[in-house]
Amino acid sequence: MESTTSTYEKIGGEAVVGQLCDRFYELMDTVPQFKELRALHPESLQGSRDKLFMFLSGWFGGPDLFVEKFGHPRLRARHMPFAIGTQERDQWVACMVLAMEDIGIEEGIRAKLLQNFFNTADFMRNKEG
Repeated sequence: MESTTSTYEKIGGEAVVGQLCDRFYELMDTVPQFKELRALHPESLQGSRDKLFMFLSGWFGGPDLFVEKFGHPRLRARHMPFAIGTQERDQWVACMVLAMEDIGIEEGIRAKLLQNFFNTADFMRNKEG
């Protein structure tokens, strides 16, 4: 019987998912090109960071922490209160690409994740432009 290795395991598990979330929010908070994205978030990014960590853990094939704590992610519904257009989508994706590069996620895995991240971020759009 062949076992498949999850993305969670391939990238290094909990520690690397944590590093990815830390770097993502550090970049969002400090890089001027992400200012519109940053403006959608509360002053403290810790809650957002923790929720992304829990979500990505399960999404990558690790422990389903978000579902255990909050139930089904319902991503589009949870993001509906925020005006998300192409600019915010593109900033989110660019920030995540930089974070993945900065923490050293292997290029082949980054490429696959980029496609999935873009599709998910695009689905979050709820305004024109």
